[in-house]
Amino acid sequence: MSTERPHSVSVAGVVVDDSGRALLIQRRDNGKWEPPGGVLEREETVPEALQREVLEETGIKIALPATLTGVYKNMTGLIVSLVFRCQAADGTPTTGDETRALRWATREEVSELADEAYAIRVLDAMDAVSPPAIRAHDGVKLV
Repeated sequence: MSTERPHSVSVAGVVVDDSGRALLIQRRDNGKWEPPGGVLEREETVPEALQREVLEETGIKIALPATLTGVYKNMTGLIVSLVFRCQAADGTPTTGDETRALRWATREEVSELADEAYAIRVLDAMDAVSPPAIRAHDGVKLV
């Protein structure tokens, strides 16, 4: 039996506005720009976690169902992330306990603000290609 720790599963929601910009959050804990998201709780479904995380970190309630745009594995952190393109259903972007700042970002701004491993998630969601992208990274760079 393996003594390695198991992978965790997280979700992230890329909310895209009518101008094609994506909503990014600046995390309070590390100052990084990312799409809103986090780890699933034990009794939560994937859509429930997605809706909860986006609401907690942005103040926006998203419409469900959302479109799966990518699956990403952090090879060092052992986290598998499911990323979805989302539409805002209600609410106004606001900062919170986990969010230092928010901004609507163009494709160019996403690449300037976010580490490659997170920028690609947002860009994949902005493109919303089918089938979804499947990528691996080390927490910062794609591998």
